[in-house]
Amino acid sequence: MSNLPPDRTSDRLLHALKATGPQTAAALAPRLAVTAVAVRQHLEKLAAAELVAYEDRREAVGRPKRYWRLVEAGHRRFPENHAGLTLELISAVTAVFGDAGLDQLIDHREAQTLAAYRARLAPAEGLAAKVAVLAQLRDAEGYMAEMREADDGGFLLIENHCPICIAATRCRALCRSELAVFAAALGPAAEITRIDHIVAGARRCAYGVRGI
Repeated sequence: MSNLPPDRTSDRLLHALKATGPQTAAALAPRLAVTAVAVRQHLEKLAAAELVAYEDRREAVGRPKRYWRLVEAGHRRFPENHAGLTLELISAVTAVFGDAGLDQLIDHREAQTLAAYRARLAPAEGLAAKVAVLAQLRDAEGYMAEMREADDGGFLLIENHCPICIAATRCRALCRSELAVFAAALGPAAEITRIDHIVAGARRCAYGVRGI
């Protein structure tokens, strides 16, 4: 049902909805530099392909606004990194070496990742610069990551996609490990807290970062 022919505008629409969450056609139009009418036409095609759906929301005044969002098939358009193989390896390691062996494997991955992140963050001066570099690293790894300033004066590290989501669902220690890596890479002068979690059902993963 979702065999939609390749189309650049449709792909950009899917990407925009993945990155921003539910949006109206009018809000999406400037991002794509096309008219709202054209956006609606593409969204209707994507809905027919069962990649997006909409919800009409009644706001303070005026007519209800139609908000479009990705459905499960739309999210699957964003690949996960060798999910099947990863699940097989997790099961095999657990079967052969037990939970302790899997923990050792995750610890090894964590140490390697932390060393790489620390090397890249080392030249950055100040917490804002470090979070910005971390967001760039995660974006390059396929997490569709970005940094924003938070209302409390801190920062948000936002990941709009999780390329290891299936593996993380099977092995929650991967998520715990990532949070530990972020904290260690940013250093003792920063406090980081996970505030949104894809594995727990949120649209994205998000972390609050502030200086201490």
